[in-house]
Amino acid sequence: MTGALEPDVLIIGAGSGGYVAAIRAAQLGLSVVCVERDATLGGTCVNVGCIPSKALLESSHHFEFARERAATHGVMLGSVGLDLGVMQRRKTDVVAQNTRGIEYLFKKNAITWARGSATLEAGNVVEVRGAPPENTITVYHPGSVIIATGSVPTALPFLPYDEDRVLSNTGALMLTEVPERLVVIGGGVIGVELGSVWRRLGARVTIIELLPSILAGYDADLAREAEKVFRRQGLDIRTATRVTGARRDGDRVLVEIEKDGVAETLEADRVLTCVGRRSSLPGIDAKALGLALGPRGEITVDDQMRTNLPNVYAVGDVVGGMLLAHKAEDEGMVAAEVIAGKSSHMHYGVIPAVVYTTPEIVGVGLTEQQVKESGRAYKVGRFPYSANGRARTAGDTTGFVKLVADAETDALLGAHLIGPTASELVAELTLTLEFGGSSEDIALTVHPHPTLSEATREAALAVLGRAIHI
Repeated sequence: MTGALEPDVLIIGAGSGGYVAAIRAAQLGLSVVCVERDATLGGTCVNVGCIPSKALLESSHHFEFARERAATHGVMLGSVGLDLGVMQRRKTDVVAQNTRGIEYLFKKNAITWARGSATLEAGNVVEVRGAPPENTITVYHPGSVIIATGSVPTALPFLPYDEDRVLSNTGALMLTEVPERLVVIGGGVIGVELGSVWRRLGARVTIIELLPSILAGYDADLAREAEKVFRRQGLDIRTATRVTGARRDGDRVLVEIEKDGVAETLEADRVLTCVGRRSSLPGIDAKALGLALGPRGEITVDDQMRTNLPNVYAVGDVVGGMLLAHKAEDEGMVAAEVIAGKSSHMHYGVIPAVVYTTPEIVGVGLTEQQVKESGRAYKVGRFPYSANGRARTAGDTTGFVKLVADAETDALLGAHLIGPTASELVAELTLTLEFGGSSEDIALTVHPHPTLSEATREAALAVLGRAIHI
């Protein structure tokens, strides 16, 4: 153990990658300082991302169920009202529970939270400037540095964020009234999730996507099914459509779009722009330090999260790839373990990606398109929730499970689900992929009845040509 100003590890950023790296390093007996400039720990995910968005998704789902579906179960509620203030306060409380939980874990593991902004200097010296008005400067000489400074949303050059009428994901989570007309620019995960929240609460939502399909990167069958379901729910989805310009006009935003040479102007009360995120490097002059960056400004790392600088590591969104909290957490654990002398490596082939809409959408491993393009012979098994007993009892039969397996070895190559609780069901399939299992391994495993997980087993049986219930 070294002194407080010479910790074994100093981590810049306390988001998903940073705080998990701090806890893992402390578990391994290292002295740890974690620098965070925000007033709370947890970074984007906990404060303005995963946690608050899922809180609003959950609340808006309950509102829509009470208003539109409860009667089908014989639950007669009469008039259903919305108190957005209560819903937002609940979201804030959920976020606070999580941030306080991380603070507790820091204290439990004797991790020093250096509150302030960090500057990384040559020789792995880190200068931390405390919050105003004191602006106290503390200089640390850590044995190793982990950069976990995350990412920030990318704004359109002609439509900068003001978080009033032109919103990033942060502003879209904090609205105090339901917009009458919301235009969402970008049909990726953030766009369809937050678009779904405000549609459920009463907004007329239009999603503009430049590509031919929403949810780029997901299996094509899932994206097609999702688009069909979302349209049925009331989302106005414009694919293969370009935003050519936009301007604020008082309390309106006018968004100019073009498809197939036909121009149109959409009028909105609010516009949510979610066209991507970029790595954030506050306090880190990559050029001056000689820190290697990739083509999109992301920090270049190997599979042990090492940068090209001695004893400097990087994890999370700042290294690019899949911008997911659970990916960042694993990277943080790998970095901490490598610093502690363990032979740990990051494996990117089996990371599930989830869209928390209704229905939920999830993919892990290779898509059918990727397998097909590789020239590898493969088999596909599908099973619809409409043939699943538990889904019928719940009155939620939208979607299917789709498995892709090697035609010769039966090794599972990819799993793709759209339907109720898909985010929970994918764990079994992720484990199968991680351990090199086959569809037969899943098919031979007894699943409880009646459960939604039986759809997973039936899809595995379908790969083998012997599904029972369809």
